[in-house]
Amino acid sequence: MGKFWLLKTEPEEWSWEHQATNNGVSQWDGVRNAQAQNNMKAMNVGDLCFFYHSGKKDKQIVGIVKVIKESYADPSDPSGKYGVVDVEAVSPLEKPVTLAQIKQDEELKDFVMIKQPRLSVVPVTDKIWTRLCQLGGCDDIIN
Repeated sequence: MGKFWLLKTEPEEWSWEHQATNNGVSQWDGVRNAQAQNNMKAMNVGDLCFFYHSGKKDKQIVGIVKVIKESYADPSDPSGKYGVVDVEAVSPLEKPVTLAQIKQDEELKDFVMIKQPRLSVVPVTDKIWTRLCQLGGCDDIIN
Protein backbone atom coordinates (compact mmCIF):
# COMPACT_ATOMS: atom_id res chain seq x y z
CA MET A 1 0.00 0.00 0.00
CA GLY A 2 1.15 3.54 -0.74
CA LYS A 3 1.53 6.48 1.58
CA PHE A 4 -1.02 9.13 2.45
CA TRP A 5 -0.73 12.91 2.33
CA LEU A 6 -2.71 16.11 2.71
CA LEU A 7 -2.34 18.89 0.15
CA LYS A 8 -3.47 22.40 1.06
CA THR A 9 -4.71 24.90 -1.47
CA GLU A 10 -6.39 28.27 -1.33
CA PRO A 11 -9.74 27.65 -3.04
CA GLU A 12 -9.51 31.07 -4.72
CA GLU A 13 -6.28 29.86 -6.40
CA TRP A 14 -7.13 26.20 -7.06
CA SER A 15 -10.28 24.57 -5.74
CA TRP A 16 -11.86 21.13 -5.95
CA GLU A 17 -14.13 22.60 -8.63
CA HIS A 18 -11.06 23.71 -10.64
CA GLN A 19 -9.64 20.20 -10.29
CA ALA A 20 -12.88 18.64 -11.54
CA THR A 21 -13.20 20.96 -14.55
CA ASN A 22 -9.60 20.22 -15.55
CA ASN A 23 -10.50 16.58 -16.31
CA GLY A 24 -9.57 15.82 -12.72
CA VAL A 25 -5.82 16.25 -13.39
CA SER A 26 -3.47 18.98 -12.23
CA GLN A 27 0.12 19.83 -11.62
CA TRP A 28 0.53 20.53 -7.88
CA ASP A 29 2.79 23.56 -7.93
CA GLY A 30 3.56 26.70 -5.98
CA VAL A 31 5.04 24.84 -2.98
CA ARG A 32 8.11 26.72 -1.77
CA ASN A 33 8.65 25.53 1.80
CA ALA A 34 11.65 23.15 2.03
CA GLN A 35 9.89 20.63 4.30
CA ALA A 36 6.80 20.59 2.07
CA GLN A 37 9.07 20.13 -0.97
CA ASN A 38 10.76 17.17 0.73
CA ASN A 39 7.32 15.67 1.39
CA MET A 40 6.46 16.04 -2.31
CA LYS A 41 9.73 14.36 -3.28
CA ALA A 42 8.75 11.41 -1.07
CA MET A 43 5.47 10.89 -2.94
CA ASN A 44 5.05 7.89 -5.22
CA VAL A 45 2.65 7.17 -8.04
CA GLY A 46 -0.53 5.79 -6.49
CA ASP A 47 -0.20 7.61 -3.15
CA LEU A 48 -3.49 9.14 -2.02
CA CYS A 49 -3.84 12.71 -0.82
CA PHE A 50 -6.57 14.65 0.91
CA PHE A 51 -7.47 17.82 -1.00
CA TYR A 52 -7.76 20.55 1.65
CA HIS A 53 -9.23 24.01 1.11
CA SER A 54 -7.22 26.37 3.32
CA GLY A 55 -9.13 29.56 2.53
CA LYS A 56 -10.26 32.07 5.10
CA LYS A 57 -13.77 30.65 5.41
CA ASP A 58 -13.41 27.20 3.88
CA LYS A 59 -10.86 25.33 6.02
CA GLN A 60 -11.85 21.76 5.20
CA ILE A 61 -10.93 18.53 3.45
CA VAL A 62 -13.16 18.32 0.38
CA GLY A 63 -11.80 15.45 -1.71
CA ILE A 64 -9.16 12.84 -2.47
CA VAL A 65 -6.60 12.91 -5.25
CA LYS A 66 -4.02 10.34 -6.34
CA VAL A 67 -0.40 11.01 -7.34
CA ILE A 68 -0.04 10.11 -11.03
CA LYS A 69 3.44 11.56 -11.66
CA GLU A 70 6.23 11.75 -9.09
CA SER A 71 8.21 14.89 -8.31
CA TYR A 72 9.82 16.65 -11.26
CA ALA A 73 11.21 20.15 -11.87
CA ASP A 74 8.64 22.94 -11.64
CA PRO A 75 8.46 24.35 -15.19
CA SER A 76 7.66 27.81 -13.78
CA ASP A 77 10.84 27.88 -11.64
CA PRO A 78 13.88 29.08 -13.63
CA SER A 79 16.19 28.22 -10.71
CA GLY A 80 15.28 24.51 -10.93
CA LYS A 81 15.13 24.42 -7.13
CA TYR A 82 11.45 23.49 -6.78
CA GLY A 83 9.46 20.49 -7.84
CA VAL A 84 5.85 19.58 -8.60
CA VAL A 85 3.78 16.41 -8.70
CA ASP A 86 0.79 15.60 -10.88
CA VAL A 87 -2.42 14.49 -9.20
CA GLU A 88 -5.75 13.16 -10.40
CA ALA A 89 -9.13 13.46 -8.68
CA VAL A 90 -10.36 10.22 -7.10
CA SER A 91 -13.49 11.33 -5.28
CA PRO A 92 -15.07 14.23 -3.44
CA LEU A 93 -15.75 13.57 0.23
CA GLU A 94 -19.34 12.70 1.02
CA LYS A 95 -19.09 15.13 3.95
CA PRO A 96 -16.28 17.73 4.03
CA VAL A 97 -14.16 17.47 7.19
CA THR A 98 -13.60 20.89 8.73
CA LEU A 99 -10.54 22.10 10.58
CA ALA A 100 -12.73 22.54 13.67
CA GLN A 101 -13.73 18.85 13.54
CA ILE A 102 -10.09 17.82 13.13
CA LYS A 103 -8.99 19.90 16.13
CA GLN A 104 -11.81 18.56 18.32
CA ASP A 105 -11.27 14.87 17.51
CA GLU A 106 -9.14 13.12 20.14
CA GLU A 107 -8.00 10.51 17.57
CA LEU A 108 -6.46 13.28 15.46
CA LYS A 109 -4.52 15.10 18.20
CA ASP A 110 -1.15 13.94 16.78
CA PHE A 111 -1.91 14.97 13.20
CA VAL A 112 1.05 16.90 11.74
CA MET A 113 -1.39 19.39 10.20
CA ILE A 114 -2.35 20.57 13.68
CA LYS A 115 1.23 20.65 14.94
CA GLN A 116 2.57 22.45 11.84
CA PRO A 117 -0.43 24.40 10.52
CA ARG A 118 1.52 26.42 7.93
CA LEU A 119 2.90 23.34 6.15
CA SER A 120 1.15 22.91 2.77
CA VAL A 121 2.10 19.28 2.10
CA VAL A 122 1.61 17.04 5.13
CA PRO A 123 2.18 13.31 5.66
CA VAL A 124 -0.85 11.41 6.99
CA THR A 125 -0.48 8.21 9.02
CA ASP A 126 -2.64 5.17 8.24
CA LYS A 127 -4.55 5.67 11.50
CA ILE A 128 -5.29 9.34 10.80
CA TRP A 129 -6.21 8.57 7.16
CA THR A 130 -8.72 5.98 8.36
CA ARG A 131 -10.25 8.34 10.91
CA LEU A 132 -10.55 11.23 8.45
CA CYS A 133 -12.15 8.89 5.91
CA GLN A 134 -14.67 7.83 8.56
CA LEU A 135 -15.52 11.48 9.25
CA GLY A 136 -15.73 12.30 5.54
CA GLY A 137 -17.77 9.26 4.53
CA CYS A 138 -15.07 7.78 2.33
CA ASP A 139 -14.27 4.61 4.32
CA ASP A 140 -14.25 2.55 1.13
CA ILE A 141 -11.36 4.49 -0.44
CA ILE A 142 -8.16 2.76 0.64
CA ASN A 143 -5.93 2.77 -2.46
